[in-house]
Amino acid sequence: MNFTYDSYCSLLSLIKQNGYDITDYNDWESKRRCVVLRHDVDNDLSKALKLAQVEQSQGVKSTYFVLVTNDLYNIFSKDNRKKILEIIKCGHQIGLHFDEMSYPMQIGSYNEICEKILYEAKILEMVTEKPVKVVSMHRPSKEILVEKLTIPGMINAYGSPYFDEFKYLSDSRRHWREPVEQIVASAQYDRLQILTHAFWYNEEEKDIHDTVKLFINSANRQRYETYGENFTELASVMGINEIC
Repeated sequence: MNFTYDSYCSLLSLIKQNGYDITDYNDWESKRRCVVLRHDVDNDLSKALKLAQVEQSQGVKSTYFVLVTNDLYNIFSKDNRKKILEIIKCGHQIGLHFDEMSYPMQIGSYNEICEKILYEAKILEMVTEKPVKVVSMHRPSKEILVEKLTIPGMINAYGSPYFDEFKYLSDSRRHWREPVEQIVASAQYDRLQILTHAFWYNEEEKDIHDTVKLFINSANRQRYETYGENFTELASVMGINEIC
């Protein structure tokens, strides 16, 4: 499977053709055969919004998990807040992407982890203006995966039943560890949880090197434009052509 929007749309069509209902974490139990679509937003809310719009064009709804503790984007900036709200307007759900490594906790402090998850969910709700009731773990430790945390009032995408009754498929690090198209076409499993990262998808196919390089190099231009909004006549001090 290529990492293009056309290929992703083909995957969505394949899911529908094989008798799966595309649902979410709230109402999958009413479906005999279903797929829960999930997106972890690790790096770039712009790419997340683009994929959200692609899914909307296909009549598909999914869940976008957003990091509160992130050095690459600020959910409270005017631009990023707007992107999150646009994702919601496309019909999608916003969940919390939780990074346990953001907190100095002892292994086994599961009650403390649950408290931090609930705390971050409340913070995210200040942006979404809607309840945040689903959480996924960012690069979870083996201990967290084994524990299958039960968080009061929230659904854990890494908990039961989503890892017990669902076949889990992921494109982490731009690599499908199992052939997602073949598995969908085989109709072997009645329930699938499919994780994709919007960061890897483009209009045209780009390899992992070019995708990462484009993202990193574009940061200088974005910083220049953002700084220009807060610095009078920036071009008189430094021209945009000086960006490396």
